[in-house]
Parts: sequence; structure tokens; C-alpha cells
Amino acid sequence: MSIGVFLLEEKKKTVNKLRILGLTHSLCEDASSELQRVISVEGRHVSESQTSSFTGRGAIARLSRFVISVRSWATRHLHHEDQRPDSFLERIRGPELIEVSSRQSNIRSFLGIRERPGGVNSDWPLARFNVNYSNNTNEDKKEEKKEVKEEKKEEKKEEKKEEKKEEKKDDKKDDKKKEEKKKEIFVIDPSSNIYYNWLTIIAAPVFYNWCMLVCRACFDELQVDHIKLWLFLDYVSDIIYILDMFVRFRTGFLEQGLLVQDEKKLREHYTETMQFKLDVLSLLPTDLAYLKLGLNYPELRFNRLLRISRLFEFFDRTETRTNYPNMFRIGNLVLYILIIIHWNACIYFAISKLIGFGTDSWVYPNVSIPEYGRLSRKYIYSLYWSTLTLTTIGETPPPVKDEEYLFVVIDFLVGVLIFATIVGNVGSMISNMNASRAEFQAKVDSIKQYMHFRKVTKDLEARVIKWFDYLWTNKKTVDEKEVLKNLPDKLKAEIAINVHLDTLKKVRIFQDCEAGLLIELVLKLKPTVFSPGDYICKKGDIGREMYIIKEGKLAVVADDGITQFVVLSDGSYFGEISILNIKGSKSGNRRTANIRSIGYSDLFCLSKDDLMEALTEYPEAKKALEEKGRQILMKDNLIDEEAAKAGADPKDLEEKVERLETALDTLQTRFARLLAEYTSSQQKVKQRLARVETRVKKYGSGTLSVGEAEAEKPEEEKNQ
Repeated sequence: MSIGVFLLEEKKKTVNKLRILGLTHSLCEDASSELQRVISVEGRHVSESQTSSFTGRGAIARLSRFVISVRSWATRHLHHEDQRPDSFLERIRGPELIEVSSRQSNIRSFLGIRERPGGVNSDWPLARFNVNYSNNTNEDKKEEKKEVKEEKKEEKKEEKKEEKKEEKKDDKKDDKKKEEKKKEIFVIDPSSNIYYNWLTIIAAPVFYNWCMLVCRACFDELQVDHIKLWLFLDYVSDIIYILDMFVRFRTGFLEQGLLVQDEKKLREHYTETMQFKLDVLSLLPTDLAYLKLGLNYPELRFNRLLRISRLFEFFDRTETRTNYPNMFRIGNLVLYILIIIHWNACIYFAISKLIGFGTDSWVYPNVSIPEYGRLSRKYIYSLYWSTLTLTTIGETPPPVKDEEYLFVVIDFLVGVLIFATIVGNVGSMISNMNASRAEFQAKVDSIKQYMHFRKVTKDLEARVIKWFDYLWTNKKTVDEKEVLKNLPDKLKAEIAINVHLDTLKKVRIFQDCEAGLLIELVLKLKPTVFSPGDYICKKGDIGREMYIIKEGKLAVVADDGITQFVVLSDGSYFGEISILNIKGSKSGNRRTANIRSIGYSDLFCLSKDDLMEALTEYPEAKKALEEKGRQILMKDNLIDEEAAKAGADPKDLEEKVERLETALDTLQTRFARLLAEYTSSQQKVKQRLARVETRVKKYGSGTLSVGEAEAEKPEEEKNQ
């Protein structure tokens, strides 16, 4: 029975292992019952197998099983695998026991060991696994505790590593977001003031290089005497050129109406242009040749002239921003001419130096003469010669050598082009500057001719001419509709709001109106100017307009035109009641006072038709305006309440009937058009059906062959 005692001890060990693995108490009870069953079986057969179990082949088999169990135990504890209990057997026996048994069976199959049906190999695998470990229970417990602790430590380490990885990922995401925000910040809008200011900065070194490089290359004294200054200015301009490339990489462009702020797209957009190649060429360090040739060769830096597009861009932006574009164009043209003359003068001096000073009458005189040896005389003489040649004035010494003749011919051709350009541009600029004056004068002349032809009185003719003079001197000859006709409706509305909305809000009846109605009315205001003594309206006239005073003074006068009752000044208004057609008004739509202009007066006029057209889209606002007008008339006791309570005005009904008739006419025309289209399409369908019937009768119900179908096509085209 020593084996039974051994197995009981192994049962305790197994239960402890199962507790460590976290199995439940019910699972331990099932395992103990299984062990007791195995012990009873072993007790019956102990006497039979006692003699053969410790000697011979039994000992070798047990030793091999021990080695296999040790190997499986070691692999089980070295390689922890979290397996999910998929079946009912795994939930009862536990995943590790199945793992041990499966590994044992695999090893046995590998070694060629067969299980006997009634032997030890057919018993519970946990008992076989723990047969030879009865003397090491305490050591195993300690080892298992250590292993559990180590596992917990490893799990904690792994959790910490995962947390660190997640933190790093979050940090990377935050960094990416920050980088994206930074990228968006550094994009420059080409229409912004920052970009224009940068163009002003970059235009300075470009202009410096175009003016001074050729001059320094031709006049040696200029280069040698101020070498430190030139080196400083050259490398400052190079730094600005480099910064300009960074600005170009950050300059946005419009894509589908939106400013692109993606760094990759901006870089690709710039690098694909021809300007990028020119910018790179302009920054090539060609002045490194100074180390070999010396500092007296500024022509090595001529590649810096390739950045001239920035200067042209600056001029274009300035022309669109300035309030005096014609003057700027003239100044810009003069600047181009001076630069051409400057370059031509430097080239003339360089050719003279190449041929030899004083060798003939055409070249620059001998510099050994003190009068012609000064730097200022050299440049001014060359500039004078260049100006005479390019302006085709002549009076210069004739050329002697062939190369001199060739240079003079080229100069004359360039001079002719310059002269034609100057005359054409200056003439067009002057005509543009006087275009408005010429147009206005043409109107005045036509009216003068008309008054002379109709024999208008001198007094009235003088008043008309004074009125025109007032318009011209006060710059009120501009027709707003004609000027703003090329703008979209939104921009027109914004300009009108900016100019007229405050004036319109001063009218009492419009103070609480919707913003949309005010915008509609603002677009319909028409500026008018009245001369001194002009009547704006007379008592009893039909009121078709209301007026708002912008500038000037008006007087409410008696019938004699002299006695003044009230003086109206800036911001006053009148005539608003007469254009509303309020029911029950005692005066109807007639004027109730005489209003006369004291001096020149600027007024805004809003016609009745324009007001009613705007109110058709705002019926609630129309009711509110009529109610306000009714209250004003009630205060002044100018309304007949019985007439106001009566039915609708027959004039309004007539207008509505007329509108319905016009709408009905348009509907009838549309219906007739649709009916004609329908009849034509119906006829085409009938013709096609007739053709199909004839084909079916001719060829039967079967499909047409290819040749027959092709033969029928021309017939269809002829019929169509």
C-alpha cells in the first residue's frame, strides 16, 4: 500500500497546484475523487505488479516517463500560454492538464512508446505526472511561489511597457497635431499685406543688383574704392534671396477657391514652376571664383539678375493698390527707360575700354587726360552718349570700326522702340487721365447745343451751366450704376450699405424694418442734385418719390415762394406717406407742402415703384409700414377712419388682376411650347413604330442580319 500513500500525498500536491492556478473548490473535489479511484485500482494490482515494477523493463519505462514528465513540466513553466477553455472538458480539467497530456502523447508518439489498455499509461495523467515527485513537495511549493511572483513582476513590467508605448504614441499624435498647426500658421496669403511688405523688401536687393553690378563691372574705380561696402551689400542681398525662397515655399495658392495650406502641396507647386529653377540659379555661389580671380570681377554675380520677376511683381501689386495708377504707370515707364540708358552707357564704356581709350573719335577719350580721368566724368559722359543715341537725337561722333558700327545700329533700333513706347504709353496715360473730363465736357456741349437750338432763355441756360459746374467741381459727375455695374450683386449691396444705410435708417417708417428690405431699398436709392431756388415738390403734386436730404438745406415755403415755415437740413426726409397709398388718407397721394432748395442740395430719391417692387417680397413689412403711416396720419388728423375701415381699394384689385393676367399669359405661352414639343415627339414615335411594323412584315419576327440592318440605316437617315 506504499503506492496508495504515495498517491495520497500526490493528491495534496495537486490540489495545492490547482489552488495556485485559481481553480474552484468543486474542481478540487472532482480531482480528489478521481485520485481515490486510481488508488483503489492500484491497491488491487499491487501484489501482482510489485515484483515486476521495480526491475527489468518496468524500471526503464518508468524512468522514460519521468524524463518526459520533467521535460513537459519545464516547457510548461518556461512557455506560459494563455489558452481559452473552448470545450466542456477544458472547463472541468483545466487548460494546463490538457496541455501536459497532449504534450506527453505527442512525445510518446515521437519516441514510439505505446499505451497499454490496462496499465499505468491509461490512468489519470496527473497521477502519472506526479508519481516520482513525492519527496520534493516543499521545494516545489517554493519554486511555484517564486514562479508566481516572477510572473506577476513580468506582467507588471509588460503593463508598464505598454503604458509607456501608449504615452509615446499619444505624444507623437500631439506632436503631429502641433506640427500641423504650425504649418497652417506659416502659410502666407498672396493677397495679404504681409506678402506685399515682403515684396517691398525683396525688390530692394533686386533693384540694387540690376543697377550696380553692371556699373561696378565696367568702372574699375567704383569697384576698387568701395570694395568693403559692395561685399557687405552683396551678401546682405544674398541672405534676402535665401529668405525669399523660404517665403516662396510658404506662399499659398488657391485651389477650388480655398487657400492651400498643405506643406507638401506648396512645395510641389513651387518646385514645378520655372521660377524655382531661376531662383536656384540666382543663388549659385559663382562668387567663389573670387578666391582665384580676385575681388575685382563683380560680373561673376550676374546670375543674381535672374530674380527680376520679383521686381515686376512688386510693381504690379503697387499699381493695383495705389490711388493714382496713371501717375505710377508714368513713373514706372520712366524708370525702365533710365535703367536701359544706364546699361547702355556702361556697355559703351566697356567697349571703349576694350578697343582702347582715345584710339579714335567714337570711343571714350584718353583717361590719361585729367579732365577725363575722373570717375564722375566717365559715367556722365557715357550716360550722355547713351541718352543721345537711344533718343535718336544723334549729334554723337560717328563710329570708325566695324564693331562700333554694329553697336550703334543696335542702339538705334532699341532707341526707336523706346521712343515709340514712350509716345504710345504717355499718350494713352494722358488720355485716360482726361477721359472723365472729356466725357463730361461732351455732355455739356450737347446740352448747350440743344438749348441754343431750342432758343432757351439766357437765365435758364446760365442756371444749367452753373449746375454742371457744381457737379464737376464737387466731383459728383460719377454715375454710380455705371461704375458699379461690373461688380457682383453682393459687393454692390455691401458698397450701397456702407454709403447709404445710415441715411436710410433715419427715416422713421424704416427704422424697424427687416435687414433684407433695407438692403433692397438701399440699392434703389438714386442721388439727385438741386440748384438754388429749385422746387423739389409743390403743393398738390402727385407724390411718386420720397426724399432724404444728404447735404444742403431745404425750406418749406408758402405759395408765394418767399415765406419760410421750416428749414430742413441734413438727415431730414419727406414724402414717405404719399408713396405708401394708405387707405383713408385725406390728401391721398398728393403733396401737402411746397419745398424749395435754398442752395445746392444733394438728396437721395426713392420712387414709389421701387418701394412697391421691394415690398412684394416682404408682405409683413408692407403691413407694418402701412400701419406706421396710418398712425402718423392719425396724429396729424389727416385720415378718414371710415374710409380706412372700408374694403380693399379698387386700384389695388386692378393691379392684382393685371398681375394675374400677365402670369396667365406667361403660363399659356409655356404650355403652348410644351404642347408643340409633345406633338413633335409623338410624331417621331409614330414614324419609328411604322418603320418597325414594315420591317417585321418584310423580314418576319426573326432578327435582322447585319447586312440588312446596315442597308436599312440610310433609309432611316433619309426619313429623319
